[in-house]
Amino acid sequence: MAKRNQRRYYTVESANQALPLVRVIVKDIVLKYREVVERKERLDRIRKPSRGRPQGEDLYSEEVSQVEADIERDLETLQGFVSELTALGIEMKDPARGLVDFYSIIDDREVYLCWLLGEDEVGHWHDLDAGFAGRQSLLAATPGTGGEPGGLDGLGRDE
Repeated sequence: MAKRNQRRYYTVESANQALPLVRVIVKDIVLKYREVVERKERLDRIRKPSRGRPQGEDLYSEEVSQVEADIERDLETLQGFVSELTALGIEMKDPARGLVDFYSIIDDREVYLCWLLGEDEVGHWHDLDAGFAGRQSLLAATPGTGGEPGGLDGLGRDE
């Protein structure tokens, strides 16, 4: 892994070597994110005034307070997991699906190596501004690489 502009850059190999730890962290993020979403939806249902109950009367104030405290605690835990990824130089892109990006260099330009929870290895990349829709297989020919499969001649160079 090399650093340029204080970023950590991964090769395909180093990103795949990091996956055992990243996979555990991302799985924790996805599960905790799901819990937070479910609790927020529950809180919205509790807060929604029902017919026949005066607006100011809150029969569930204790439950609301508990759910709010649970959400706050879970958000702090979730932020801790994301901070673990950030410390590794990895960006969390979609906590619902478990999508992360690793900075890398291909053909002397910054790109992301892209991994989604459930995938066996890092097998995709995209330009920094392309997002998930711009994902390209590392096994396909990469522009500017002379047609080498996966653009491997442009990957793995430490800067």
